[in-house]
Amino acid sequence: MAAGLEISLFGSCVLRRTDTPADEITGAKHRALFALLVTAPLNRRSRSFLQETLWGFADYESGHQNLRRALSDLRKKIGEDFDKILTVTNKEVEIDMSRVKVIGHPSDGPFLYDLNVREPNFVTWRDSIRADPSAVKALCFMSNKRGPTRIRPRVCALPLTVPPGDAELAIAGDWIAEETSRMMSRSSLLSVISHLSGRAMSQRFIDIVNVRETLDVDYLLTGAMRRQGDTLIADVDFTDVQSGTLLWNRHLSCPIGSFAQEASGWLVNVVQSVGRAIAETTLHAGRQTPLPELPDHKLLIAGATAMHHPKLGDFLRARQFLDEAAARAPANPHVFAWLGKWYVLSVFKNYSTDRQGDTQKALDCTARALDLDPQSSFGLTIDGFVNGNILKNMDVAERRYSAAQDINPSESLSWLLRGSLMAFRDEGQSAIRATTMARDLSPIDPFGYYFDSLASSAHLAGGDYEKALELADRSLESNDRHISTLRTRIAALHALDRGGEARETAQDLMRRFPYFNLEDYRKTHPSADSKTGKLVLEALAVAGIS
Repeated sequence: MAAGLEISLFGSCVLRRTDTPADEITGAKHRALFALLVTAPLNRRSRSFLQETLWGFADYESGHQNLRRALSDLRKKIGEDFDKILTVTNKEVEIDMSRVKVIGHPSDGPFLYDLNVREPNFVTWRDSIRADPSAVKALCFMSNKRGPTRIRPRVCALPLTVPPGDAELAIAGDWIAEETSRMMSRSSLLSVISHLSGRAMSQRFIDIVNVRETLDVDYLLTGAMRRQGDTLIADVDFTDVQSGTLLWNRHLSCPIGSFAQEASGWLVNVVQSVGRAIAETTLHAGRQTPLPELPDHKLLIAGATAMHHPKLGDFLRARQFLDEAAARAPANPHVFAWLGKWYVLSVFKNYSTDRQGDTQKALDCTARALDLDPQSSFGLTIDGFVNGNILKNMDVAERRYSAAQDINPSESLSWLLRGSLMAFRDEGQSAIRATTMARDLSPIDPFGYYFDSLASSAHLAGGDYEKALELADRSLESNDRHISTLRTRIAALHALDRGGEARETAQDLMRRFPYFNLEDYRKTHPSADSKTGKLVLEALAVAGIS
């Protein structure tokens, strides 16, 4: 869609229509209003923020009238395209960045150099960006790129090569690539090239540059199979196509007669390794690279990975990755669904300092995702997550998960969160079946600790305390700062009459989360009134938490 306006943010601030370049919008506060909107998270600002920033606090009614007058002036200046570029409600103003192009470069001069707006709040905001212009540099970087934004990394698995003339082995090598592609395609974080495209590519001499240009992929699975007596040997390489770096190699050696039995488990290991390699290398790149220079396809997975890391700093950094992804891909529903999940986790982990505000932001994100794609199974799943885990609207959550599974029966997170919902309702056996299904559907998910944690809660609700403890321990090995897992471990130990270990875990929980208390748990946790919730409360109290 062609841009309707263009704005320069560095040096001289120019705002003009793209169809009539000579027709500039020259009003200082009109230009300032657009500068505030194009740099806003999710490209929207509340009316109160705009009033206070551009006209000050002194007279609310005067500020309200000034903003209304400014918007009226802009409507006359822009004409019929006004409502396509700006969405104005009685609470906020939002800009459609698909119709606005940010021009110029930071080398053109200081941020908004000639914009003579003297309101203290505006000056403070302007100076804060001058001190750290990285986010605005990203807007310039994004607007000057060509072609559509591809927000998910693209992966291709080529059939394994075999010695000439071995037709049986060729079928096995093709099957491995097909099954690997199928398993990887279940992830909402990856874009997987079809097996047929990979098969066609494998007919040629494999050259990294050729593969990159022909399939436009970021990562490539290749390998070879051969017989050695009665033994079958297979090797698979995973390569970062952009850099040519070999990220890992996996080796299978087994009797030919047992290949069918051993291959399935081996492929699970392969796709798990794919997920972990992409997640960790991308997050490492995100930590080392300024946001404006980070490629589009690394932003979403860096954000999703960082939000599941145990350190609070990584969790907060995840928001920056996802905000940047939303700015570059404002029409991508996956980005807004993941951003919604970030807000849910912020509230559920007690990181949020504004529980009500962040809950509303989570709902705004899922609404945006579903506006963009009403059939987004992932968007429906996250909307269910908000309703079930934060708002305690269990029936709404159940409908969202059911709708997601009707659209995509392989939506692993929907199965996982539906299992968690069943655990909240003391439907233990159903919860176990749902979380087991989720784990089976998501061998590539790099956040295995989260799946183990919710599966642990399901087994606690089902009365299988040994399994609940085993899963909690496995989850804590990967992330020892997940408060829900620590609570479940305490409850499982209490139910197993292992009070000393429960008290040690309770001390660990309070050391990591000193603000946690039973009263807040009773008020906010969706399972607090259930049989399982009461077990958790009893276990926490006996273990010394008040």
